[in-house]
Amino acid sequence: MRGLVYHGPARTSWDTVPDPVLEADTDAIVRVDATTVCGSDLHIRQGDLAEVKPGTVLGHEAVGEVVEAGSKVHSRRPGQQVIVSAVSACGHCPSCRDTLYGQCRGGGGWILGNTVHGTQAEFVRVPFADHSTHRRPLDLPLDEAVLLAELLPTAYEVGVRNGHVGPGDTVVVVGAGPVGLAAVLVARLYSPRRIVAVDLSRPRLAAAARLGADAAELPGRMVAELSEGPGADVVIEAAGTPDGFVLATRVVRAGGHIANIGMPGRPATLHLEALWRKNVTISTGQVDTSSTPWLRDLLLFKRLAAAPLVTHRFRLERMEDAYEVFAHGPDTGALKVVLHRETPEPPR
Repeated sequence: MRGLVYHGPARTSWDTVPDPVLEADTDAIVRVDATTVCGSDLHIRQGDLAEVKPGTVLGHEAVGEVVEAGSKVHSRRPGQQVIVSAVSACGHCPSCRDTLYGQCRGGGGWILGNTVHGTQAEFVRVPFADHSTHRRPLDLPLDEAVLLAELLPTAYEVGVRNGHVGPGDTVVVVGAGPVGLAAVLVARLYSPRRIVAVDLSRPRLAAAARLGADAAELPGRMVAELSEGPGADVVIEAAGTPDGFVLATRVVRAGGHIANIGMPGRPATLHLEALWRKNVTISTGQVDTSSTPWLRDLLLFKRLAAAPLVTHRFRLERMEDAYEVFAHGPDTGALKVVLHRETPEPPR
C-alpha cells in the first residue's frame, strides 16, 4: 500500500509500505476512505515530537471500511463503515473505566501516527477496535464524519466542557484555526451571551464571523476592554503559542476559566504574580473522544453544522500537497483539508 512516511525533521514522502496486518486479536484493519491533517502532524513533521521515529506512517484521524477484524473484536465486522478515533482505548484499565481514554494505561492513548503507524495511508491497523472506532451512519458524509475522529471532540471536551461554558457567558476563543473555529461552533450550543474570536489572520477572522462568532478581531480594542473591564467568563486558548496563552490570562475575569486546547511547541510563561488573586482555573488535557457518539448525533440531526470547516479536498496520493496547503492556512484560507481514497464528491 501507499502511505505518508516520516523520515525525520522536515522530511516526509508518499511511499510504498507494507500492508498492515493484525498484531493482536483485538485489532482491526480499516481501509481508509477519508483522512485529514492535524496541527499535531505539522509538529511531528517539524521534529517536535521525539517519540515519533523515522519510518512511521503519520496521521491519526480517519473514516473507512473494516476489512478484517481480530477474533476478540466483538462489535465490528468486515464491511462496516467506521470512524477511527484519534485516541485508542484498551477499555479495561482504570483510566478507560473513567472514560479518560487519552490517559489509557493499557497500551492506548494517542498512539496512531505517533508510536504506531497511522491513518495517512490506504489502510490502517486499529488497536482495540471495539473501543477505538465508532459506527459511521451512511447518511453522514465523509467530510463531516472525519471531523469526529478528533477535531470536534477536542473542541468540546478540552475547550467547551473543561472551560465550563454556560448560558450568558462571555467566551473568548484565542486562535481561529480549525480547533478554535470548532470551539466557536460547539460553544454556541450552550447559549453564551457572546463569543469573541481573536486571531492575527484576517481571513480566519472572517471565517469565525461566518461560523457564528459575535465578534472577530485582531488583538486590540475589545481585548483591552475585557482585560481592563469585567473580563471573559471563559477563555479557550486554541492558538498553542506563548503569546496566545499570555493573552488568555489577561482577558479572563476573576473566577473565570482558561481552557487550553492549543498544542504548545515551546514553553509559555505563567504570570502567577498577576493571577494569584483572581481565582482562575486553568485546564489542559488530551482529548478522550468519549463524546464522539453524542457529537455524531448532533451532526445527524442538524443541531451542529460543521461542514464549513472543511475548505480543501484532495485525493490520498496528494498528501504532500495537502500538508503544504494546510501548513500555510492563514495565507491559503485552509481550515480542514480532507483526503479521499476516491475523487471527492462536492459538499452537500
